Amino acid sequence: MGYSKIFSGTVASAILCMSFGIAHAEGMRVSSTSFKDNGVMPSLYADNTGGCGGSGVSPQVAWSNLPAGTRSVAVLMADPDGSKGLGVSHWVAYNIDSSLGQLKQGEAQNDGAGVTIGKNTAGKNAYHGMCPPVGDQPHHYVLSVIASDLAPTVLPKGLTRDELLAALKGHALGGLSVVGTYGR
Repeated sequence: MGYSKIFSGTVASAILCMSFGIAHAEGMRVSSTSFKDNGVMPSLYADNTGGCGGSGVSPQVAWSNLPAGTRSVAVLMADPDGSKGLGVSHWVAYNIDSSLGQLKQGEAQNDGAGVTIGKNTAGKNAYHGMCPPVGDQPHHYVLSVIASDLAPTVLPKGLTRDELLAALKGHALGGLSVVGTYGR
């Protein structure tokens, strides 16, 4: 079975689970005013270098109804279609106090008050906008929020996506994603 079939099934399952979770008021919620779930992401969020057609602005993401005991959240954005199916990590943000309830559009692009930004695939501690190859099918961008029982300042700076996920093992209390697409 090809990667795209596995990913398509995974995305469909995730979207079905998210739809079910949204129908129940007591469950965790994740949303974005920047794009509709499973909709096209505006070019504003694409990279502003290399002819990617964007402004390099990070999207808004909000969370609510977090699991009991949540102290901090992590926000991740990844393109599982990128790098010829190996995936691209665009945004690794963590040490975020769960009571914030959201990261506003353009917020948390770099380290700042109340947010630690980890390394993206390019090795930079910054939000890295979308930039799929010209002519590819639109790529999927998974914007995830992970609730954890860790204090908002406990994790070190500069973690990669994989390092952050390893650090959250045993501390993650729940997670949910919204998915957008973008192509050039």
